Amino acid sequence: MDLLMMLKAGILGIVEGLTEFLPVSSTGHLIIFANLIDFYKHTDKAFVDLFNMIIQLGAILAVVVYYWKKIWNTITHLLPSSKTLLEESGVYFWSMILISCIPAALIGLPFDDVIQTYLFNPPVVACTLFFGALWMMYAESRFKGHVATPLSATAVTPGKALCVGLFQVLSIIPGMSRSASTIIGGWACGMSTVAAAEYSFFLAIPVMVGQALIHFLKLLKMPTPLVNAQWCALGIGFVVSFIVALLVIDAFLGFLKKKPMRYFAFYRITFAFIVLLAGFFGLLAI
Repeated sequence: MDLLMMLKAGILGIVEGLTEFLPVSSTGHLIIFANLIDFYKHTDKAFVDLFNMIIQLGAILAVVVYYWKKIWNTITHLLPSSKTLLEESGVYFWSMILISCIPAALIGLPFDDVIQTYLFNPPVVACTLFFGALWMMYAESRFKGHVATPLSATAVTPGKALCVGLFQVLSIIPGMSRSASTIIGGWACGMSTVAAAEYSFFLAIPVMVGQALIHFLKLLKMPTPLVNAQWCALGIGFVVSFIVALLVIDAFLGFLKKKPMRYFAFYRITFAFIVLLAGFFGLLAI
């Protein structure tokens, strides 16, 4: 077994767990760090792309565990009753999530291979991190409310769900960040930062499961099956990303209740320049 490959898989699992729900682009960070630690040395680009998608399921599992009571409540109260309104039922909640998924599915699915071929590289990530940070700061000053209302006290209408879904389309470009895009979409339709972030967490479940399923189907079509080392790397990355993401979710929500999102914008700008400098000095293959 390639122990160095396993160590690098664990490092990427930490990166994924730390960044999946922060508005800094987990995919962009995985592209950069896989390049920086030369993860490609141990395998091919097709597997690295698959790895980056599959380990995101570990972070999504963390959402399921963290919000299990809420998810279970939507299941046990799936249909409205004489004592509950339609808007309080599980079918309504997940219908809103489905509406939010539609725009990205219609636009992203047909161009998935093209996006991975031409946009999954450090220069694109650096540019989108930078311009996405400027967009985030503008949106926060323009749209953000000042009340930290949780999602449970927020009325999510079909119009709001579609608005968030349209903003999520931006995250198709690596480096833009699905979390940042959906939170900005939440701001634009009147949600608080906390409510928008929580909605983004739930929205991540079908989105990331769908993306992982697509890449798993691609795995079945690969000319050569995965070797044991690759399966082990997937398992390590998945478990590590789950543990780290579970710790990050609560801390992130606590941060949003007290601090503005522009701190993440400052980080994105700084990281973008570091990526470009690393490429200039030959530390990244760009």
